[in-house]
Amino acid sequence: MVNAKKQNFVGILAKIYIAILLIVFGGIVLHAPISVGLGTIWPDYSLLIKSWKEILMLIAGLIALFLICKNKQMKILRDPVIVAIAAYAVLHLVLLFYLNQGLAASVAGLAIDLRYILFFGLVYVAIKLYPEYRKMFIRVGIAGALIVLIFALLQVLILPNDILKYIGYNVNTISPYLTVDKNNAFIRINSTLRGPNPLGAYAGLVLALIIAAIAKSKITKDKWPLAVVGILSAGGVVALWASYSRSALIGTVVAIIIILGVVYWRKLSTRVWITISIVLIVLAGGLFAIRDTSFISNVVLHENPTGGSSINSNEGHVNSLSDGTVQLLSQPLGAGIGSTGSASLLGSKSEIIENQYLFVAHEIGWLGLAIFVFIFSSIQIRLWKLRNNWLALGVFASGIGLALIGILLPVWVDDTVAIIWWGLAAVALFPPRKNEDL
Repeated sequence: MVNAKKQNFVGILAKIYIAILLIVFGGIVLHAPISVGLGTIWPDYSLLIKSWKEILMLIAGLIALFLICKNKQMKILRDPVIVAIAAYAVLHLVLLFYLNQGLAASVAGLAIDLRYILFFGLVYVAIKLYPEYRKMFIRVGIAGALIVLIFALLQVLILPNDILKYIGYNVNTISPYLTVDKNNAFIRINSTLRGPNPLGAYAGLVLALIIAAIAKSKITKDKWPLAVVGILSAGGVVALWASYSRSALIGTVVAIIIILGVVYWRKLSTRVWITISIVLIVLAGGLFAIRDTSFISNVVLHENPTGGSSINSNEGHVNSLSDGTVQLLSQPLGAGIGSTGSASLLGSKSEIIENQYLFVAHEIGWLGLAIFVFIFSSIQIRLWKLRNNWLALGVFASGIGLALIGILLPVWVDDTVAIIWWGLAAVALFPPRKNEDL
């Protein structure tokens, strides 16, 4: 009787654990409007509202340790990736005291640096212990994508540009929309994310997964699956375009090329590959020929001499890369947790670095960057070995695309993009069981 009660308690706790992770995974696509909207209503609790996901993940972390012990799966904690994640977290805690940036900046920096890697570990444990929930994570991810991309379609086709101002979006929270170098002819939408660049990265991730599913023949010809794929495809393309994010476009194209190359490399004849190469060369030549047009100047080159911006985005990226590199070479231990990005705004000195790798190095130095690269590379290698599965292939390819985006933007700083990709990566490391359709 006692054993039955204990088993029942463990079962209930496991369901609570999975529920918490699904709430974070599904709710993260609405984090920006929720935090802005509720923060406007209750400004005194805005920080607590923004921290809902981190609070839930800390609770889930405690439950995870309990479940690992009860299920006698301590070997999970000896997995090289999990060990590296633990080392990464410990290094943050050590530097937190060694290079203190103040309480507010340090706490914010810890959350930004660790939340997505912690979420990967939590989902990894969840699917390792309870593989039957794999499909549920995928379905929640699809539901979240529908929310983001349908709203993006509405923003482009129907809604006014500043529709988000009615829930508190403004220059002090999140701008309801942006423009390309202050040119109002090119409106950059947010959808439910924090800005156009994260939206472009997210749309590219979704499109890569769709291409992988189609290439692997995982899309059934039933009415509803086709409708969902159609909506996500249309929304993804429109969102990617309306974000006017060049890095996201490049990352998406690279991801799709990787997927098509993996699936069709041996299936297509040499003549077909030559034809594709010629078409790409012609397209590149066409873009070069029209390089002086208004469209290319604004959308591709982001150069608008009459837009009113004193420093265009190209100069901003170059200056940020230059400054970040100089600081990387001069600070082997970094500058401290919370010394970079939005967290630094809460400290004594603000520092914006538009490169994910320089961002990590600025926070925790050369050793931290090496550990981060090891974690990401290890996950990518495992995904590559599972590339026969559509989800693993899509997450792998999109990971390459997002890594490229990271050269120009701190791509993992955004809550939604980071938690979605790292969560999916954890799910993808466990192939579906026999007779499962996903």
